[in-house]
Amino acid sequence: MCQRVFRNFDPSLRTQEKAVEYVRALNAAKMEKIFARPFVGAMDGHIDSVSCMAKNPNHLKGIFSGSMDGGMLLLCCLVTVNIRLWDIASRYYLQHLTPYSASHHVIADNLSVSWPPRCCTWSDSVYRWTYSCIMWYRLHQLAAYVWKNAFWAVDHQCDGNLFATAGAQVDIWDHNRSQPVNSFEWGKDTVISVRFNPGEPNVLATSANDRSIAIYDLRMSSPTTKLIMRANEDCSCYSYDARKLDEAKCVHKDHVSAVMDIDYSPTGREFVTGSYDRTIRIFQYNGGHSREIYHTKRMQRVFCVKFSCDGSYVISGSDDANLRLWKANASEQLGVILLYQSGCIITRIPTLLQLLPRERKNHEYREAVKNRYKHLPEVKRIVRHRHLLKPIFKASALRRIMIDAERKKDERRRAHSAPGSIPRESIRKKRIIKEIE
Repeated sequence: MCQRVFRNFDPSLRTQEKAVEYVRALNAAKMEKIFARPFVGAMDGHIDSVSCMAKNPNHLKGIFSGSMDGGMLLLCCLVTVNIRLWDIASRYYLQHLTPYSASHHVIADNLSVSWPPRCCTWSDSVYRWTYSCIMWYRLHQLAAYVWKNAFWAVDHQCDGNLFATAGAQVDIWDHNRSQPVNSFEWGKDTVISVRFNPGEPNVLATSANDRSIAIYDLRMSSPTTKLIMRANEDCSCYSYDARKLDEAKCVHKDHVSAVMDIDYSPTGREFVTGSYDRTIRIFQYNGGHSREIYHTKRMQRVFCVKFSCDGSYVISGSDDANLRLWKANASEQLGVILLYQSGCIITRIPTLLQLLPRERKNHEYREAVKNRYKHLPEVKRIVRHRHLLKPIFKASALRRIMIDAERKKDERRRAHSAPGSIPRESIRKKRIIKEIE
């Protein structure tokens, strides 16, 4: 028979409690670095840069990827499109889609996956596919939509029959119509990206070549809000509240080159970015600096990134024609599931380990003491340390020098000017030119 043991938490009886917890926090931080192995594996098969990816929230282990086989992603360049459907668990591609023959050359732009249709764009056409829920490799083309303008991006509602295309203007399409049911135009610049709001199916946002962000509501006949920014490849990400666009909620720094893609985790508490500096970073939604940075020696410029539907993994597509699978938490333990056929192992599938209750409590305790003492110098140094490639390290140091020089120049200009003639501007407002409603 088990007997309950009562503990006396009187501080006078445990004079070394803080010292013991500090040592445990230090050991927890060190153990996290020892077991940090974020890279899971690579998925190769494309023969050119992977330019876009798309996932379906109803399928956990499937993802589409699109590459530009035969050329580069330039406005004046003609390339042949190559789309593959991957199984993330086994890291093998299940289906290869090429709607044109090899003699045709078109411009590749974007992919969008939803339920039940699948949409993809080439030049001035949009193709809609469907696949079996049970057998992923059975795909069928349902329809093709052709329009007078070239498409740069496409996105589908999470739940509905509408999808949007971006180019010279923003067009809203219905599955059963061969022409757009609605069109929005704000300015003469090309719209290069479009995204629907997962929580509000009738709200979508776009970005254009004039460094503007526009918000549209399908229930209204005209665009809602437009924000024009001064930032142009300044290596930072800006988070805004759609109800108040006159100030950024947070500025996320650390990249040393242009940010090419961004994707939020299913929880909405984190997002991942891919950059031209050949790195992947994971940010907290309210954090100014990244909590993780992933890179490999062979990975080139990252064009697209996605969180997995369960938030446990990150998938990246880069210029070296590879998709790479990473753990969202670098030190999380992985197990292996062996698949047998006729008594032989045919594949090994990595999966997250299911911890026992005692192991889970121990893990939670280590995280708690580490967070409690993370402000102390020794723990803070270990937790914050990240290994950087030499070019990125040098570029980060040079960028810090340039930012400090600009700050000192502003201070000296303000000191030698009339009081109040040069107002101080917050970095959250400094990059905003104007907001149009």
